[in-house]
Amino acid sequence: MPADPWTTQGALGAAESTTATFMAAVYRWMAAGLALTGLVAYGVASSPSMMHTIFSTPLMWGLIIGQLVLVMAFTRVSRTATFPVAAAMFLAYCALSGVTFASIIYLYTRESIATTFFITGGSFFALSAYGTLTKRDLSVARQFLMMGLVGVLIASLVNIFMHSSAMSFMISFAGVIVFAGLTAYDTQKIRAMAHAGDERLALNGALSLYLDFVNLFLMLLRFFGRRR
Repeated sequence: MPADPWTTQGALGAAESTTATFMAAVYRWMAAGLALTGLVAYGVASSPSMMHTIFSTPLMWGLIIGQLVLVMAFTRVSRTATFPVAAAMFLAYCALSGVTFASIIYLYTRESIATTFFITGGSFFALSAYGTLTKRDLSVARQFLMMGLVGVLIASLVNIFMHSSAMSFMISFAGVIVFAGLTAYDTQKIRAMAHAGDERLALNGALSLYLDFVNLFLMLLRFFGRRR
């Protein structure tokens, strides 16, 4: 038994408070990123000239490559950059994603997009809550999830040329499982970073959960989305 149990309980309470504050910052930045992505996507989709310029020219591939470069750069630079620079990079990535996601608003009905978004939101909440409350160490599933993610990416690239509806269904099914698992795993991993007290880590956590949410949404949209 500790010599001063009140001190121990106070330390635990302070640690829990720090974690709660940190996770609140993570979710705020994630929500801001999703809102920015949605606003940019809606703005681009509302402009026929912008849609034509982006999706009828090689510019689309340039934007996709730009997204990949920016997200990889953010992961490395954000650890050493100042907080304003890291925040600007995070928001720039979310805005750039909104440009490429404008095609979703163009291809699918708004009703099905809204329905899928709410389904994704409910699923994300449940999975993130599981990652928060479970006592099980989810890091044991990391290797399986990473292998599944690589498999989904490779299969998606192959299906760009095959145009197989059966393969698309299997990719979507596997993708839902992978990103559902990553949501729970990332939540638990991000909570473990709270003790560092670094605001830039909150941005890293926000990006991880943002990517989990967006990719889960895209996979579910293949099941619940209705094309125009």
